[in-house]
Amino acid sequence: MSVRRLAEENVQPAAFAFSKENAVWAKATIKKYPKGREQSAVIPLLMRAQEQDGWVTKAAIESIADMLTMPYIRVLEVATFYTQFQLKPVGTRAHVQVCGTTPCMLRGSEDLINLCKKRIHPNPLTPNEAGTLSWEEVECQGTCVNAPMVMIFKDTYEDLTVPQLEYIIDRFDAGKGVDVKPGPQIDRIFSAPVGGLTTLLTPEKKPAAPRAKKASDDAAVSVPPSNSARAKTDAPETDPTLKTPVTAKSESAANDKVSGETKAEGGVSAKPSLEDKNRPAGIAKPDAPDDLKLISGVGPKIEGTLHELGIFTFTQVAGWKKAEREWVDGYLNFKGRIERDDWVKQAKALAKGGEAEYIKVFGKKPR
Repeated sequence: MSVRRLAEENVQPAAFAFSKENAVWAKATIKKYPKGREQSAVIPLLMRAQEQDGWVTKAAIESIADMLTMPYIRVLEVATFYTQFQLKPVGTRAHVQVCGTTPCMLRGSEDLINLCKKRIHPNPLTPNEAGTLSWEEVECQGTCVNAPMVMIFKDTYEDLTVPQLEYIIDRFDAGKGVDVKPGPQIDRIFSAPVGGLTTLLTPEKKPAAPRAKKASDDAAVSVPPSNSARAKTDAPETDPTLKTPVTAKSESAANDKVSGETKAEGGVSAKPSLEDKNRPAGIAKPDAPDDLKLISGVGPKIEGTLHELGIFTFTQVAGWKKAEREWVDGYLNFKGRIERDDWVKQAKALAKGGEAEYIKVFGKKPR
């Protein structure tokens, strides 16, 4: 990107101030941002200053910096970085931005540029003698399907030929740019195909009348369609005779009864006793306990429970026997997770050499 600098001092105005209407808008825009983040409004304010004066002046940059309590250099960096900001005076009635990217170039943008050189000024970003028109070549403006195109202020004019662009320039130079309708300058709607539709040309066929039902059709279907894909099981979830709170509230209460309190009695499994001989031995909390959360499968809550059991170090976990692992697994209601995640092997690696040993053993960092 070429270096962008402010206009010479002899064309810079002495001061800048938003109009009364724009000042109200600027204050409302700044309030949209959280306290302490008001500087995020710098781009909208610079754009409104450009729309008011036609270009971004040095005085406007300094004024906006003061409004946002920003160093002048920070606002200058924004204004010189984004090419949407005009840093020199441009045409007061039209600044024609001609897209010169590949699709537009292939469709004739070079001829449009030559017209601008002839009709406005040989050099880009230089107003004509009257100061009403200027032009520049820009990168993609996002209407590649409608190439070639130009942008004037916030409107795009697409599918252009040299005579069409010359007409547009003449209307803007005469102060009658509103007479030109933005968008495609040929007979098409937005980006629709040139010349009309090329697909979906055949009218949609009307649906055929439903076939009369025959007696044989009923005999051919042995399972209702709504039930044809349902699994045939004895599970309570698929038992149509089972009462539910929706179908029978009072009768469904019997479904919640459990015959036993332990797994052996047919009920839920009981948590192992803290007095069980297989409970791993605990220790007093050391000054610097190990971070058990480095073991995959141990989160903050599980670590807290292990601490309540007196488990604070990797060495303790690494020394668990099978019966001890089963006791902890049952106490945490893990259903085999300690074995699946191999806590013992993880703890041995962490106890031996910390993270480096863990990576050596497992090929990845601990969680």
